[in-house]
Amino acid sequence: MPTNDTRAPQAAPLPTPASPPEPPAPEPALEPSPAKPSPAAPVPAKPSPAKPSPATPVPAKPSPAVPAPAGPAPTGYRAVFAVREFRFVFAAHLCSLLGIVVSELALTVLVYDLTRSPLFSSLTFALGFLPYVFGGTVLAGLADRVPPRRVLVVCDLICAGCVAVMAVPLTPVAALLALRCAIAVVSPVFQGTRMATLADILGEGDLFVLGRSLLRIVSQSALLAGFAVGGVLLTVVPPRGALVVTTVTFLVSALLLRLGTVRRPARAAGGKREGLRATWGVLRDRRVRALMLMFWVPPLFAVVPEALAAPYADEIGVSTAALGLLMCALPVGTIAGELLAGSVLGPAVRSRIVVPLAVAGTLPFLLYAFTPGLALAAVALVLAGATAAYTLGLDAWFVAAVPEERRGRAMTLMSAGMMTAQGIGMAAAGLAAEFAAVHTVVAGTGILGTLVVIVLVLELRATERRDAADRHMTSG
Repeated sequence: MPTNDTRAPQAAPLPTPASPPEPPAPEPALEPSPAKPSPAAPVPAKPSPAKPSPATPVPAKPSPAVPAPAGPAPTGYRAVFAVREFRFVFAAHLCSLLGIVVSELALTVLVYDLTRSPLFSSLTFALGFLPYVFGGTVLAGLADRVPPRRVLVVCDLICAGCVAVMAVPLTPVAALLALRCAIAVVSPVFQGTRMATLADILGEGDLFVLGRSLLRIVSQSALLAGFAVGGVLLTVVPPRGALVVTTVTFLVSALLLRLGTVRRPARAAGGKREGLRATWGVLRDRRVRALMLMFWVPPLFAVVPEALAAPYADEIGVSTAALGLLMCALPVGTIAGELLAGSVLGPAVRSRIVVPLAVAGTLPFLLYAFTPGLALAAVALVLAGATAAYTLGLDAWFVAAVPEERRGRAMTLMSAGMMTAQGIGMAAAGLAAEFAAVHTVVAGTGILGTLVVIVLVLELRATERRDAADRHMTSG
């Protein structure tokens, strides 16, 4: 459009006295234009109306101030933060995540204070996992059928409303647990929509992968910092007061998403309802299903040492203070692995290490067979957490395999499956520890997890050969 604006005034010099020297015009029009384009711009533009078009681009290249950004362009994670819209999504994610962690801690304490029952207190955590199945299947279509910004803002407002009602002094325990379920129902829709929106904001290439990585790093960091912040907060204010703070964090997240992100139309054509049939249709695609399982299955085994951290600390006879080290080791390893893979490795290398890292993910658990002390157990968990860097390459494969019009639905389903798998893994770990020593359960998880992931990798290779798509991904 600017080129049209500059050419429009050039039609004005037609009546200028430069019209008589028409014969020599063809030669001079090409000579002076490179030397002094700006002062003589009106004169050469007139003499030869047919020739000025090739001549005008020549001065147009030196004149713009394109050389100004001659400094090094941001790369890696810095390139992601250079995108203004992502910065708003990142800040909103941080707010809502801290709100969720603090609310879970405050709600657990509140329910225990009201009931003095460990069962009801633990239910507040369990209810955070179970409704993901419902939200991730029945409501998954909303991520594609409704404009994404609206979905994100409404989900945050629903969470804020639920937590606000929790903070009301007269709210009974049953209502507290029901409201906890409501938050868990909308969470997978929110997460799936946000993941799909990242592809709109950052594109489907490496920026999307690094953006997803940053959000995961924040999630892991929130597990470390959120409980500490919540613990300190609960020493200053009562549990219901902490819930009021959580309400504010959800409202701030909604405001950031509303003001900082662009309004985009719904992905599904015409916003038509497709129901559960479309959700299962995502899983009927063999390659998408194999990739989905690669997201779901490793976390199912990875949570076992965390779920059994307290019994293991008791088994090896360490203090409860040392329990915090075991609980932090896996998230620390995950953060370190993500940062290393995202900042040091390129897309091709991250793609090649998906299979080896996924297969090796639970192998460090074999160290538990020797009933290691606190330090060695923590090292094993850090190493296991670091292998989660395989998800960076897996993210790139997944976004390439899922059609854009079903991307929100697929990512909502993927998010719900991951949370459900972790809930099942925790429950299965506790059940197994009723019949075997804790170190035996964790070591057995290392063997079983490795075998299952190898089977998944073979299936993934089969879909590669069948679809003739991205054959380089799992090769080598």
